[in-house]
Amino acid sequence: MKKLRTATVVALTAIIATGAVPGAAQAAPTLRNPGFEDGLAGWRGTGAVAAGGHTGAQRLAHTGAAVTYQHVKGLASGAYTLRVWVRGGGAASAGLTGCGAADRRVDVPRTGPDLWVQVAVSAWVSGRCTISLSSRDWADFDDVTLTRGALDPVRIKGADISHLAKNEAYGAIYRDRHGRRGDAVRLLRSNGVNYARLKVWVDPADGFNSSERVLAMAKRVKAQGMRLLIDFHYSDAWADPGKQNKPAAWANLPFDQLTQALYDHTYDVIAGLRAQGTPADMAQVGNEINGGMLWPDGRWDNWDGLAALLTAGSNAVKAASPSTKVALHLAEGGNNGGHRWWFDNAVSRGVPFDVIAVSHYVYWHGPLGALQANLMDLTVRYGKPVAVVETAYGFTLAQDDHETNIFNASLAQAGGYPATPEGQADALRDIFNVVAAVPNSLGVFYWEPTWTAVDGAGWDPADPSSGDGWENQAVFDYSGRALPALRVFGRF
Repeated sequence: MKKLRTATVVALTAIIATGAVPGAAQAAPTLRNPGFEDGLAGWRGTGAVAAGGHTGAQRLAHTGAAVTYQHVKGLASGAYTLRVWVRGGGAASAGLTGCGAADRRVDVPRTGPDLWVQVAVSAWVSGRCTISLSSRDWADFDDVTLTRGALDPVRIKGADISHLAKNEAYGAIYRDRHGRRGDAVRLLRSNGVNYARLKVWVDPADGFNSSERVLAMAKRVKAQGMRLLIDFHYSDAWADPGKQNKPAAWANLPFDQLTQALYDHTYDVIAGLRAQGTPADMAQVGNEINGGMLWPDGRWDNWDGLAALLTAGSNAVKAASPSTKVALHLAEGGNNGGHRWWFDNAVSRGVPFDVIAVSHYVYWHGPLGALQANLMDLTVRYGKPVAVVETAYGFTLAQDDHETNIFNASLAQAGGYPATPEGQADALRDIFNVVAAVPNSLGVFYWEPTWTAVDGAGWDPADPSSGDGWENQAVFDYSGRALPALRVFGRF
């Protein structure tokens, strides 16, 4: 996949350079030498030019603490957006300063040396402005553009809190960063979370994540002024790329009855939410369905069956709540070849949907450059908004219960961020910055930030003795106190 991803990055670079990306505009005419092909002409500061640019032959290279800047004059008053292609070690930024209003900066993600990402930031300008590229660690910059108009705001700053009700039922306690106890949903909202994601199982053994429980949680979410994404798993337990098991009640149904059962279940949940005054703003028809769902009828090697099931689910959502957006959700957020294959099949069979949703955990799914390149390609290719609906990172390698944690030293090494509270916050900040720079992107959901370890509230709905393998990726520590990652949501 590396060759394919590299080709995708190159192709997308050409698209953006020619202004073909939706919402792109021509660079301000007074910006000099934006690609550093003429050395540092037009720029000042302590950086140097090196071979191997994002598109051209050269790039701006910072090997440590450095600042490179350019004064831009003669700008009509208004909002402007700076876009820069970057790579870095995690301690650098690009910004607009001295523009007549508040200075604005965007952090350079921790990318490593292999893939570039684009970052973007907007500021109000009154006549003149300074483009500032700064670093405390190594960083590369290239293909700088300054365009008229503001960057679209991040619309989704989301949290999947599907496990919260079970955690609370077994005594979980949540505290703000000062140690004061509070309602978990309210704590999320007060820190900038504006969207909740809730999964629905058909007939779970423990009764949690059932349609009744989801309707109850939806009331709490909407009471805080948050929007709502419903995630249909179409199973009695976990559904993901490695397993898409039918609910027991549907196991022996012929295909036409299976399709009707899926439609009825989807309709009932969405209609129930609307009837109680808490309508779903978005609904996923399936969860991480790279390999299909409701195996074997809707498996990846039976695309006609899968398309019929997806269409039934999408139609049910719209029949129950016409304003609810339908999302189709795949894992492996940087897998452009796999995602193109999947959505080409769906589109060719007329599957209706509104949003492309992906999961991206950097320790499993690869670097942020691959994620961004894939999202940029998907939104252009299919004309749909894109969102990351699952991501997370660990704040420690220590355990808080008997269940072996999923995030371990090996995954921390693969992810590239330290397993510390600050490393977790940086990982979340970086994925927000990468997604925010994608035209037609919606935002990011953090997966299960409230799933702390509590006896009895384990992962297996059929096994009360199961534990929590996720507690070191929550955004509350082992005393229930909010971690720095929670404050990241409020920055966007």
